[in-house]
Amino acid sequence: MLLGKVIAAILVTTTCHCSFAQTRTIEIKKGEYWYGGAVTEGQQMPLKEGYSFNLYANTGGNQAAPLLLSSSGRYVWSDEPFRFEVHGDVLEITNATAPIDVDATGHTLREAFLNAAKKHFPAKGKLPDTLLITRPQYNTWIELVYNQNQADILKYANAILANGFPAGVLMIDDNWGDYYGRFDFRKDRFENAAAMVDSLHKMGFKVMLWISPFISPDTEVFRDLLSKRLLLMKDASNPAILTWWNGYSAVMDFTNPAAKEWFTGRLDYMVHTYHLDGFKLDAGDADFYPPAAISFAKATPNDHSRLWGEIGLHYALNEYRAMWKMAGEPLVQRLRDKQHTWADVQKLIPHITLAGLLGYSFTCPDMIGGGEFGSFIGRDKLDEELVVRSAQCSALMPMMQFSVAPWRVLSKEHLAIVKKAVEIRAQYTPYILQLAKAAAVNGEPIVRSLEYVFPGQGFAEVKGAFMLGDKYLVAPVMTKDGKQTVVLPKGKWKSDKGEILKGPKTIEQIVPLDRLPVYELIK
Repeated sequence: MLLGKVIAAILVTTTCHCSFAQTRTIEIKKGEYWYGGAVTEGQQMPLKEGYSFNLYANTGGNQAAPLLLSSSGRYVWSDEPFRFEVHGDVLEITNATAPIDVDATGHTLREAFLNAAKKHFPAKGKLPDTLLITRPQYNTWIELVYNQNQADILKYANAILANGFPAGVLMIDDNWGDYYGRFDFRKDRFENAAAMVDSLHKMGFKVMLWISPFISPDTEVFRDLLSKRLLLMKDASNPAILTWWNGYSAVMDFTNPAAKEWFTGRLDYMVHTYHLDGFKLDAGDADFYPPAAISFAKATPNDHSRLWGEIGLHYALNEYRAMWKMAGEPLVQRLRDKQHTWADVQKLIPHITLAGLLGYSFTCPDMIGGGEFGSFIGRDKLDEELVVRSAQCSALMPMMQFSVAPWRVLSKEHLAIVKKAVEIRAQYTPYILQLAKAAAVNGEPIVRSLEYVFPGQGFAEVKGAFMLGDKYLVAPVMTKDGKQTVVLPKGKWKSDKGEILKGPKTIEQIVPLDRLPVYELIK
């Protein structure tokens, strides 16, 4: 079957790390919708007139892949980043420095995904640590920010249990060390870090630790790594100093096998010395890597991001926020930090469904209530209803992560509703785990868009509901007023209230704060 109508295919010059680039222009069929590129752009999907994005040195602060998929079963893939733009009824691919694969053998969005996955990013048959799925996760970031310390971490963990939440994975966030690159807990805040981790284990937690690929300059570790040429270089003599959210640092050059060996050796040291279970691998954004930097082996900024992703393959308990072209791997991918706003709550579904379409199955929505700590500054009181609805939105996604302590910021009534969301998740956990095990084999998303499951029924632009597998339509409320419109696809449905409904059907409702609308497809 031919791919619609190909208007042009030409070679043009480019300044990217190659001597030429490819361009491909594709006619968009009537009623055809396209998705892909960068997860952080999910709220803008499907692609509209005037939309453009350049994937080179840009993963949007989240996961990305050189992949576009269509509701008509077509897909576009290239092994290297490219720029894409929609104008009129044309999808134009430019600046592609590797061959462009355009496939038209499918007829639906699902078939486009399965065809692309089979050829370009087949699932590896492995799962990340399933505790990340079967229990809630707890991250110390919002409660402690840069004041990570032994006493308050233990206090946070004890409060989790004391307030009736189950133990799960506990993540110790940034600033636990003296500086970046020194892999030991700082003595001024951690009297006995190994004993702390042992205590957390006895409480029922597994423990992850925040890390990044950055190395603080003007330190002993920096000087050692520079002498061994294990850092990314600006030129033949000087290291590249990168600007990132915590300042200015050198960065590991993972194109050098010796750099990878040194870094994983330090992580293994942390595991053995402090009894840690895994790592939260932050940063690694392609955006941070200078295109002109000198590395051991030739690499683009996107390549450096992917190489950072390979580090996590050594640890079943892992989490990433930024990623390039690591679909099908047993890596946990968290959505980019969201602000404590309703607008950002509304991004959770389109972002996580796009992540699934790009081949990242083991996804985690951002921290409940928001993970962008700057949006918490200056607030005397959080929006309690937002925290509740955020928890409900996360409850039936592949993973559920807390950071701001619900028992600290919520009333007794609202805390009870959040705990109810955790209980609801427990009821569906066997099915979520079943989907995760299937994803490890076939790569299919755990959380799916309605268009993916019900093609051609008018759901291509739905952003307020998602399918958990093919069985449950989940419609969390994401507005302050509780108003909601749910459109059920064809079929026989059973609501969380026990109602039997026949689709297609449009439901207009005001949803009480303690309800998470779920509709089970029973026929």
